[in-house]
Amino acid sequence: MTIRHLKIFLAVAETGKMSEAAAKLYISQPTVSQAIRELEDHYGTRLFERLSKKLYITPAGKELYAGALKAVREFDQLEQNMKEGSLREVLRLGASITVGTCLIPALLKDFEGAMPQVETSVHVTNTHIIEEMLLNSQLDLAVVEGEISSPDLICHSLVEDYLIMACGPGHPFARQKEIPVSALDGQDYAMREEGSGTRALFEKFALRHGLRLNIRWEANCPATIRQAVIHNHCLAVMSVRLLTDEIRTGLIHPIRNPSGEWNRHFRLVYHKNKYLTPSMECFRDILSRYRHPEDLSCSCPSVLV
Repeated sequence: MTIRHLKIFLAVAETGKMSEAAAKLYISQPTVSQAIRELEDHYGTRLFERLSKKLYITPAGKELYAGALKAVREFDQLEQNMKEGSLREVLRLGASITVGTCLIPALLKDFEGAMPQVETSVHVTNTHIIEEMLLNSQLDLAVVEGEISSPDLICHSLVEDYLIMACGPGHPFARQKEIPVSALDGQDYAMREEGSGTRALFEKFALRHGLRLNIRWEANCPATIRQAVIHNHCLAVMSVRLLTDEIRTGLIHPIRNPSGEWNRHFRLVYHKNKYLTPSMECFRDILSRYRHPEDLSCSCPSVLV
């Protein structure tokens, strides 16, 4: 039994004649007769009585009519909704938390200006979860700062970034121009949650240098970490793009690592089998305009040595 069977049945019930139903649906009368016969065989009951060349709907036919009328209306509404929805493309974007905080709002404004006919939805979480969502076809594209491990995902390093160590103006490090890497050992830190690309990069650095990290705060919100730095005497390693205003106003004292160990890229990521639509290519091109972070080297008076 198909929706086509139900539409033919409704036409017969409403016209009372197979010939008129056939004319209404622009099909042949034998096709109508066959569809009614198949419905009756399917349900094991007669839907119409045929008396003196006239059709009379049976009690079973009346019961089917009520249900078929509702089913066909819902089907037709679904068809209309799907066709209307398909006229407007939706681009499903993912972003790791750092990228979603410092880059995506401005980037989306540019994208929406270039592609106003495309709707966007954005999911912001850590790199590990974004990777899983891409693999499960829950996202079309993503921009992340962390490492991607799956060979099924394609990565393009399009945007440069680097981390700085942030401390409050009252922290002892804020009074030093040169800070030995060894001095970072055992300090109190505000850190991102497990699965964060920023945290993974700093933990690799700490492991290479044999540093113990006393993690006092753990949060997935950059604003929370900034407050822990400003008010609770913690250190934090964060993207320079997240701290531009606080560095300029003196709320945060930045410490650079000139070795390049904290340099990284934001990556555009998508599944290897994903077809890149014109809107996805437009998003990629706009992302490339944000390649270089603002140069705040003159605002970073302290360096690691």
